[in-house]
Amino acid sequence: MTAALAASALLLTAGCSSGGGDAAPSPPVSGATADPSPSGSPGGRTPPAKGSVEVVRTVATGLKSPWGVAAPGDDALLVASRDEGTITRVDTRNGRKTEVGEVPGVAPEGEGGLLGIALSPGFSSDHYLYAYFTSASDNRIVRMLYRPDRPAGEQLGEPDVVFRGIPKAFVHNGGRIAFGPDGLLYVGTGEAGDEPLSQDRESLGGKILRLTPEGEPAPGNPFPDSPVFSWGHRNVQGLAFDGEQRLFAAEFGQDTWDEVNHIVPGGNYGWPEQEGKGGGGEFRDPLAQWSTDEASPSGLAYAEGSLWAAGLRGERLWRIPLDGTRASAEPQSFLEGKYGRLRTVLAAGGDRLWLVTSSTDGRGEPRDGDDRVLELRVG
Repeated sequence: MTAALAASALLLTAGCSSGGGDAAPSPPVSGATADPSPSGSPGGRTPPAKGSVEVVRTVATGLKSPWGVAAPGDDALLVASRDEGTITRVDTRNGRKTEVGEVPGVAPEGEGGLLGIALSPGFSSDHYLYAYFTSASDNRIVRMLYRPDRPAGEQLGEPDVVFRGIPKAFVHNGGRIAFGPDGLLYVGTGEAGDEPLSQDRESLGGKILRLTPEGEPAPGNPFPDSPVFSWGHRNVQGLAFDGEQRLFAAEFGQDTWDEVNHIVPGGNYGWPEQEGKGGGGEFRDPLAQWSTDEASPSGLAYAEGSLWAAGLRGERLWRIPLDGTRASAEPQSFLEGKYGRLRTVLAAGGDRLWLVTSSTDGRGEPRDGDDRVLELRVG
């Protein structure tokens, strides 16, 4: 892999060793830690160098099994806890955490639990928060009113199930959801360890689904009366749209290759017949791939002309520079081993990203202060 060159002492270069590494994390804090020379003011600093990552500050610490993240636009992030089934509001100015409420019906086990969350396209008026979670019988999507004017712990309305029946298992539950520029809901699912489901267009497992906000198959989907938008996936964990409204997805491989794919309507991405690049044919090749010990790409975001993928097992952040729907150069890695497992990355506007760690998910090695939210400045 090609390492990124740092533009200053603040720019973190790509890691050059595999595994977790032995670099110490930033010291834990009780609230937000400001960058001693904050950026972002007009004319205050030069733009970040291309292919660079700067950790601006630690926003919050002490989160438990964080998974989905949404930004309601009031200097806050909403963070879902996979194992506790709760949603917490994090004040991005001071790191203060307030429990919003618990989502009823969550049955956490293994990789299942309260997973992705997303805000309705009309959130400013309808105040709907969507959540994907594992129940006792399936994976499903609900929507709830988010009412921050109510007392802490009571700010979520009763969940209304908008979609159900996605296969569940101890592993491969998918779980990432995102509203697209078209106002429709995109859903990444896993094949629940049952590989043939991915190539079965009648199954909801191993797919990307495209739904109306009410949970119906979206108009214009590639298969009549079906919610399926793309198929042949193993376990979709990240969804992101670029500036041209094109959809990209990250998914876990098995033994050989993890992938980031450009998603097209009706595309078949090969699992279990093909893992990684296969040279064309009936299956679509990924635009980027890594060995499974380098990535396990979970969250995916778009900023500054690149896709950014948060790696769990690889404990690093990957940058994939784009030229249209192709990678314009080899992916670059950052932060290797410095913050443990990385679960979610979310665009924060301009050259900023929110990055959420995942060392308390049962597979990491938690350090003092885990899990945490970081603010990044990227180029």
